[in-house]
Amino acid sequence: MNKKLFLSLSLSAGIIASGASAQQATPTPDPIEGKWFGKAGFPEDRVDLGFEFKRNEKQELRAYLYSPIANFYGLECGPVSKNGETYELKEHPMTATIRGGKLEGTYFPLKAPMSLEQTETLPHEVPVPDFPPGPPPKWIVKLGAAIHAPAALREGIAYVGNTGGIFYAIRIADGSIVWKFQAGRAVFGEALATDDALYFVCDNGFLFKLDRQTGKEKWRYDLGDARASRILPYAKTETFDWDYKSPRPTLADGVLYVGAGDGGFHAVKADTGERVWRIATKERIRADAAIDGPNVIVAGWDNFVRSLDRKTGREIWNKDTRLQVTSSPAVSSDKIFIGNRGGLLAPLDHKTGKPLWRLLFWGSSVESDPVLADNILYIGSSDLRRVSAIDPKDGRVIWRTDVYGTAWPRVAVTENRVYAATLGGTANEIRHLGGLCAVDRPTGRIIWRWPAPECPNSLQNGFIAGPAIDGKSLIIGGTDGALYCFDLSEKSVASFN
Repeated sequence: MNKKLFLSLSLSAGIIASGASAQQATPTPDPIEGKWFGKAGFPEDRVDLGFEFKRNEKQELRAYLYSPIANFYGLECGPVSKNGETYELKEHPMTATIRGGKLEGTYFPLKAPMSLEQTETLPHEVPVPDFPPGPPPKWIVKLGAAIHAPAALREGIAYVGNTGGIFYAIRIADGSIVWKFQAGRAVFGEALATDDALYFVCDNGFLFKLDRQTGKEKWRYDLGDARASRILPYAKTETFDWDYKSPRPTLADGVLYVGAGDGGFHAVKADTGERVWRIATKERIRADAAIDGPNVIVAGWDNFVRSLDRKTGREIWNKDTRLQVTSSPAVSSDKIFIGNRGGLLAPLDHKTGKPLWRLLFWGSSVESDPVLADNILYIGSSDLRRVSAIDPKDGRVIWRTDVYGTAWPRVAVTENRVYAATLGGTANEIRHLGGLCAVDRPTGRIIWRWPAPECPNSLQNGFIAGPAIDGKSLIIGGTDGALYCFDLSEKSVASFN
């Protein structure tokens, strides 16, 4: 063999061998490597939590989250850094140290206490239990376009609009159409029904007043937001800033209070449609306003909650929640309950706006409107998939129930039940199923679950609108454009369970 060629091959072999040796070299195992499981959270809300720490192909130490409460089973959470004996994870904020065989520290932005121990196994997703299906719909009326808001029920009639721009009055007894009104563009908000009138907002920029008996238009008020755009949760996009609802007008002492898509907040005379006052905020307002004595509470996408004087619109106080507020505030005596898209639920002091306590929703945005009933707060959530019963005094979680879908809709509460609707979809890695659940109010146990019909070739199915109850009838509109009526009488429910 040519000597020059031999030396060249030998050198190449040496380089290859050296490279192979370098690739085979692995860092000394770090004490954190492996599987850890335990608890995290404040005393009011302790949950199961686990991590697996392991190296990737590049020998980078990375973390993988196992959180049954947040429905994550191996979610990659990014690189783990180490400073002395302290480990830090930035993407899912965690700071911890190994002490006495335990991984102890804090997790999440509120720095919830965390204590984990090494384990051989971590939790995995389980099948949905085989719940009783409950009663089938008593009737179904196809309205032709998605329904996003709860129906307003009054004197045996359900009033509801759809994204096709039509507003309907439908008889609850049999589903027959009483009248319909051509609003002109999509209706995403719930109507306010009074003795003689209906008030609702439309995406053509108007607040409408209709005669409740006939559907005849009485007046329309220009909110000035006809050009406001929306991102609906029907398409797979890179953003999750869904904009899928509008506010229900709030009435007090003959004046309507309502927000708009351009950030305006309006006070309008209910009898004539004349403006009383308007203030401007920096972002769209999609949440209902709430009355707090002489003041009105408004929250919006500029992250702020505001208390305004009802007569003049003068600001009493404001509170920056740090992220968009899309759920409607609820007022109870001296507290105003508010949630935001940062996964925070808190009551604010109604005089100052100061938070009285804070509750985590473990990575899930708080989109659902809080409902107060008999000194208990009931609320749904997004990726958390849970409906929660919470003590409003201190934020203690009484129970949390997995309803197996996106629980954006406002729940309906009766003497013994909490009815929760869910949206199903395939837009992310968490399993979401559309349906309607009846939950035992004292315990949070699911009594029955009615699966929503599948929608072929759609990323979503089920309900964005919440249920509304009139006596023994539950009315709910679906993303499939159908309005459903369920018979909640004991005889009807018992015969199908």
